Amino acid sequence: MMNAAQSDSDGLAPYAAHDERSRGRRFAEPKPEFRSEFQRDRDRIIHSNAFRRLVYKTQVFVNHEGDLYRTRITHSIEVAQIGRSVARALRVNETLTEAISLAHDLGHTPFGHAGQDALNECMRPYGGFEHNLQSLRVVDELEERYAAFPGLNLTFECREGILKHCSARIAQQLGDIGERFLRHQQPGIEAQIANLADEIAYNNHDVDDGIRAGLIDLQQLNEMRLFRRQYEVVIAEHPNLGERRLVHEVIRRMINHIVVDLIRTSQQRITEANPVSIDAVRLQPRPLIALSDTTLEEHRELMRFLRGRVYRHYKVLRMTTKARRVIQELFGAFMADVQLMPPEHQEAAARGEETQGTAGRARAVADYVAGMTDRYAILEHARLYDPAERT
Repeated sequence: MMNAAQSDSDGLAPYAAHDERSRGRRFAEPKPEFRSEFQRDRDRIIHSNAFRRLVYKTQVFVNHEGDLYRTRITHSIEVAQIGRSVARALRVNETLTEAISLAHDLGHTPFGHAGQDALNECMRPYGGFEHNLQSLRVVDELEERYAAFPGLNLTFECREGILKHCSARIAQQLGDIGERFLRHQQPGIEAQIANLADEIAYNNHDVDDGIRAGLIDLQQLNEMRLFRRQYEVVIAEHPNLGERRLVHEVIRRMINHIVVDLIRTSQQRITEANPVSIDAVRLQPRPLIALSDTTLEEHRELMRFLRGRVYRHYKVLRMTTKARRVIQELFGAFMADVQLMPPEHQEAAARGEETQGTAGRARAVADYVAGMTDRYAILEHARLYDPAERT
């Protein structure tokens, strides 16, 4: 276990991301007076247009299907809550973990993964589309809020955490942020925490949304070891509990079980590796943040269940089929005539085409489509294809 001798003056472990040791920002700025560098990152993310749009972007269920289903913004907040708890327990940078968690989906398309897949198909001749890389593009280039630089000008450590995976071809174009993919290195611990917090959040909360939508029931879920163990404990302690409270109680305990396992397993790995700095974390042959083998298998069992029973349920597939068509037809229309887009996006397309040819125009169209909320995409599609809809 870690002890006080391993921490430095600010109370963080030596292998944490330390504000004063940050690799800095792409554009130099004066240090903030009453905030840390990572607090500044978090605050810029929260105030960004892309973050606000997440309130109307699909997690699994399209926004208009119900008020209580999770959206990208509620998911991001839940990821941040889990990530902060783990970071505090491991004595690493809680604020950086929160910033990465809040930013990880900024580049996601409308309509969830169906939208991403459709836009990737459209962009395949022009370099493809991946929402994780788009999130980095949003914070580096697309946000327009500051006079001195494009994007949000986040720290290296935050940008490193946002870019969870990347091909060698793309990494070669990203400078310092792509180096770890070429060198097969790990990201910092805060980025590793945010990555697993993302999986924990959507896995467990999609159970809640799946039940709410009537796609799965308690009998089916009791086939899953992770669910059944907590379900049996709750029923034994509260035999007369109503279903809604029962579901919430089981999911709460599932999350707690997984997070505690994550902390204990990670503490053990950190103790064995004994990294003396964040750079030592990056040089490890495997991630230091991990679940135990048993819990990981149960976690994956639940993921497989959700993939088969929720994500591929015919009601969800009907909506994703519509979503794919909306994305593909929007992209096709704007690609054929960029003047159908608002003026600022027309200008971006013209600049892209001037420097990169057709691929540059396509990237500008993809930026516009990816930035849409679900309801704005539906409205834009109607404006283009429904003669009765006003433009």
